[in-house]
Amino acid sequence: MGQQDYGELMAELSTEYAARAPASAAAQESAIQYLVDGGSHSLRLLRPFPPRIVSARGAWVTDEDGHRILDFWQGHFANILGHNPGIVTEVLAQAFGRGLGLQTGFTDRQEIGAARIICERTGSERVRFTTSGSLATMYAVMLARAFTGRESVLKVRGGWHGAHPWGLKGVSYHGSFDRVDSAGVPDAVSEQIVLTGFNDTALLRETFRVSGGKLACFILEPVIGAGGMMPATREYLSEARELTREHGVVLILDEVVSGFRYRAGDVGALYEVQPDLLVLGKAIGGGMPVSAVAGRAEILDLVGRGHGHAVRFSGGTYSAHPASMAAANTFMSYLVENEETVYSTLRATAIETRRAVTEAFAEEGIAVRFAGDKDDVLPGNSLHMLRVPRGEGHRLNTPEEVYDPAICDVVLSDVVLQLALLLEDVYTVHGLGATTATHTREDIGFLAGACRRAARRIKPHMP
Repeated sequence: MGQQDYGELMAELSTEYAARAPASAAAQESAIQYLVDGGSHSLRLLRPFPPRIVSARGAWVTDEDGHRILDFWQGHFANILGHNPGIVTEVLAQAFGRGLGLQTGFTDRQEIGAARIICERTGSERVRFTTSGSLATMYAVMLARAFTGRESVLKVRGGWHGAHPWGLKGVSYHGSFDRVDSAGVPDAVSEQIVLTGFNDTALLRETFRVSGGKLACFILEPVIGAGGMMPATREYLSEARELTREHGVVLILDEVVSGFRYRAGDVGALYEVQPDLLVLGKAIGGGMPVSAVAGRAEILDLVGRGHGHAVRFSGGTYSAHPASMAAANTFMSYLVENEETVYSTLRATAIETRRAVTEAFAEEGIAVRFAGDKDDVLPGNSLHMLRVPRGEGHRLNTPEEVYDPAICDVVLSDVVLQLALLLEDVYTVHGLGATTATHTREDIGFLAGACRRAARRIKPHMP
């Protein structure tokens, strides 16, 4: 089935949006004079222009035009407790007040505290901090290659592990998952990347049968993010652990998105899977730039003096930044101390959100579904990729399914719906996004109303 043309509807929505948000429109005109496309991260640059935000608190943000917008982007899904939680901002304000918080180039006790929490809550033996998920996954791959003496890297099609050479193959969400997705990646590097399927246990076994002896690592999101926001099956993750152990391959669980989102620790523990290396980010920083590689000491020690700094994992000037470490230590401590309350609230809010959204669209004659909604490991998943399927019978359990235009109306789900909902003061990414512990029952009711009104505008343009 061909992709429906939504050009007329998008033009209508864009015109209305431009008239409704003149201050953000003017900011875009200024931005494009200095910034590529008007910003520094492509996902933030909604067309025809993004809302320019002046404040954010909890579940809501306010733009330059004075609109209060219910936000499900939530800092690239980092904000478990919503925007600017007081438990973090108050600690940072106090730190700045006593002369600590900006870059010093020294170590402090906050770094020790944050590392201790990660080790205790994930079963890791060592931690090293850096500033972004991309850097952390890159360093994890370098460690695995050095530890094993092998060069090839296994990843799943649709898995996003950041913008570094070993991550930029098989992530094109609007085309083939088998290609290199960026110019500038050396051919020699792309040839080292082996691709397999997410939640396809039979294919995974075959991949290891053919390539297991040359693989340095298998890097895998236990809850895939941009590829569908769906959890791995228990069988798949268990098989990944067994096969990597059997073939001497380093298992890297990329939990930049999932770490500390489902429990105060790693989600791998809920599968009873202990990786060799664990990558964390987003939530652990409490809104500040923090990422970490954790795991087995014998692997991480390759960055240390005892091995002559064999792997140059220095983390960058701003690694373990004082304010970031204060935020991380504070935020993770809070999650540990309030684990039952925070995560039960997250689960309940997620379940209510999916019910309300599905019913709202159904009332207007549009059948929608959330990817990976048939899950036995993580019920109450607070990451939500909404899809408009073209029929019944698909599980929407792999990136190939959720991005196949023959199975789902991808343009409607990702592009049209985002702008239609923004006109209703709701901001979404990938169909919906992430719920937090600060999204209230009233907020979900507001979302449901917005979905109904958006559906009424969209329905006449659907095939």
